[in-house]
Amino acid sequence: MMAIPQNPVVIVPGVMFWDGLYRVMKDALAAYMPVEKVAVAPVSFLDWIGFPPSPERSTNRVMHVVDRTVREMGRKFPDEPVTLVAHSGGGTVVMVYLLEKLFQGDMYNPGRRVGKLLALGTPFHTHEHYARLKTDFIFHHLRPDFFNRYRVVSVVSDKYYGNSNGSFVEKACFKFYESVLDDGNVAGDGIVPAKSCYLEGADNVIISDAEHLPTPLTRWYGTKEGVKQWIQWL
Repeated sequence: MMAIPQNPVVIVPGVMFWDGLYRVMKDALAAYMPVEKVAVAPVSFLDWIGFPPSPERSTNRVMHVVDRTVREMGRKFPDEPVTLVAHSGGGTVVMVYLLEKLFQGDMYNPGRRVGKLLALGTPFHTHEHYARLKTDFIFHHLRPDFFNRYRVVSVVSDKYYGNSNGSFVEKACFKFYESVLDDGNVAGDGIVPAKSCYLEGADNVIISDAEHLPTPLTRWYGTKEGVKQWIQWL
């Protein structure tokens, strides 16, 4: 078995997903490190929606949960920088968190408590309204020296091709990809086009056999088979 870094890991759920869906990823990572070194940030569906509904504030609510979890892991494992493994739009939430800039009234200072972000199927380029609240902020504040403080690895699968004139699956992928970028005739993970996950300054990695949605009976990023494809970049 390859040598895997043993830094504590905090898993960050994707947009509209909650912590319980990521137990399978935690169990898969526990094959490579002590299970007590893996935590899932306890993000709820309500954190994304808000009550009353306020999705424009979802990033602030989720950052609060992430920061609390990072600090808890830091107390358990002092002097061991945390690796944040973020799925989908959770990756852009983490980028906002790590930038240490004021975002809608909130700012955090993770500093050396965090060492790395490994983003899974995270669209850094998108025209979706609420996602752009994050991505526009990221690209406004992102500077090359950011990557001296934090290593960022952006992983995405190119398993499915979108095709407006293809099979049912290809047409569905086309629609999903087109909702992120203008062109749906591209490769991606079934929901997010691979090209939208490219982030200049990061290590950009394409894997061949993972799906986006954390649902039963799929080979998504958090399954044993999915984790095996990106674990070397942890």
